[in-house]
Amino acid sequence: MSDIIHLLPDSVANQIAAGEVIQRPASVVKELVENAIDAGATEIQIFIKDAGRILIQVVDNGKGMSETDARLSFERHATSKISSAQDLYSLRTMGFRGEALASIAAIAQVELRTRRAEDEIGTSILISGSKVESQEYVSCPAGANFMIKNIFFNVPARRKFLKSNQVEFGFIMSEFERTALVNTDIAFKLVHNDVELYNLPASNFRQRIVALFGKNLNQHLLSVDVQTSLVSITGYIGHPDSARKRNAWQYFFVNGRYMRHPYFYKAVISNYEQLLPAGEMPHYFLHIQVDPSTIDVNIHPTKTEIKFENEQPIWQILAAAVRETLGKSNAVPTIDFDTEGAPEIPILHHGQPVEPPRVSYSPDYNPFASSSVKPSNHSHRVDYDWTQLYKDFQSNKDMPISPEEEAGEIKIPSKINRQTSVEDISATKVSSEAIPLSIPMQETSRSIDTGIEHLQIKGRYILTSVKSGLMIIDQHRAHVRILFDRYMSHIQDKKGVSQRLLFPEMIQLSPAQGAELLSVQEDFEALGFDISDMGGGAYAVNAVPAGIDGLDVPTLIDKMLETATQRGGDVSVDVHEAISLALAESAAIPYGQILSPLEMEKLISDLFSLTAPNYTPDGKTVVSVIGDDELQKRFR
Repeated sequence: MSDIIHLLPDSVANQIAAGEVIQRPASVVKELVENAIDAGATEIQIFIKDAGRILIQVVDNGKGMSETDARLSFERHATSKISSAQDLYSLRTMGFRGEALASIAAIAQVELRTRRAEDEIGTSILISGSKVESQEYVSCPAGANFMIKNIFFNVPARRKFLKSNQVEFGFIMSEFERTALVNTDIAFKLVHNDVELYNLPASNFRQRIVALFGKNLNQHLLSVDVQTSLVSITGYIGHPDSARKRNAWQYFFVNGRYMRHPYFYKAVISNYEQLLPAGEMPHYFLHIQVDPSTIDVNIHPTKTEIKFENEQPIWQILAAAVRETLGKSNAVPTIDFDTEGAPEIPILHHGQPVEPPRVSYSPDYNPFASSSVKPSNHSHRVDYDWTQLYKDFQSNKDMPISPEEEAGEIKIPSKINRQTSVEDISATKVSSEAIPLSIPMQETSRSIDTGIEHLQIKGRYILTSVKSGLMIIDQHRAHVRILFDRYMSHIQDKKGVSQRLLFPEMIQLSPAQGAELLSVQEDFEALGFDISDMGGGAYAVNAVPAGIDGLDVPTLIDKMLETATQRGGDVSVDVHEAISLALAESAAIPYGQILSPLEMEKLISDLFSLTAPNYTPDGKTVVSVIGDDELQKRFR
């Protein structure tokens, strides 16, 4: 029997390694940018085409590579960053595994142009699927220029399971933000589909945060600075007023490396528990400096999970630092017993009479009397006697007074608080064909046709009687269901009704949000939005969909963009649903709003005219029916 164990070819081994190292185009960007940073680059340019499917180009002005190093860098386990096992415990560089370039070359077409500053001529290498196609001398600037084309061209299954361009570019943006935040002394440039999104000069940490996430965040940043023998913690945390319900900017950096750490996350969040409503999350950007020998970064392929030797003491120091910063910024309510500079309140002695404050006024003053001051010669204003305006009031004193006015009851017609008769309520009927089978159509139509009034409970639920029992409707979710279907039809038909604003609303978006808005601008216009680019990240909202009066437009658009980014899928329908749901949740009737009988009737009529009224688009229950049997059990 022959031997069955054999060594895999290098090309196959590289493809296997690529499964862990290169998961998506964002992984390529991460590895190449980290190599550029380790090469001592001060300027890094990133060019992306179609979210990295067609082209990923990273250009740096680092120290470059020689001809031999350029060829050897694409071999497995080839690296310049470690030479012995002991170096693993004192790492200060980024990528170090020696598998990045080999994995990239295994699943893409790679072109490298590089030159050292001391060399007169550079090297160009073309590799396709781990096969070296050419190597020659070229003229190029000092540094390295990597061009990664047609990623996963030889692995169709991997390429097929890539997400949409919108989602994949979101991952690239995340990697770019993490790298740009921690390397503030390096200038970064990001271009996507020939559109420049970021051009970040070298700056300090605060300026880099503002450049990435918008100027509005600057006023909400609170400085953190703690120096101990064990750990050094610097950076910024967000004021409680800037907290968000989703997609908060939360970054931990350890020795210049991005990290996820649920344990340290709890140390920060625990100080906000009494300051934020449920479900909201604060921002934080924190640098942690420790001895490299006390951490292990090689416990996960992505190097985002780090094991600390002294987790407990660092947790306590981090929690105390955040608590101190919040206390200094008056974000935490405190009791101040310092009376220095406080106003002195006089003490009331026993038996001393209390004198009321004196108010001086002139009883003869008449603001409508003619002024004794003569106008100047250049004034042409006529001096009117305003007392003549009230001369008819004396003559109307003896006019008869109606019984309503005598009782002090003056009735003013109102559309909000008017009484609605049973005939008005029963005027709007629900078609029995539109009611789903889950709720008997005969019962719903019978309750409405007979003019049964509906009851609102706690400004949240609407109760109505049906043949089989008691129907309970969540008013907010019901309105969300109605508005969602309406907005989806507007997007599909491109017939959204707009309402022009008297004064355009100005909003400030980050470059990433601006790119997201550009990709879904047609959907926004179909809903009824009119948004124009003013330059410099500023946008003017000229019109909004009709029926959303009173909403905070900047917050609404920010929420819609976040939802579209989070739920963006392979087809545009997913984005349409995300945008429509975000708008519907914001414009729906809030909990606590009192509805008139006519408004409740209209809400129920619109709800049961839909094809799926029982659940919201995200699967929450809208209608619940308590049967007669269950009601009888409660009274036994």
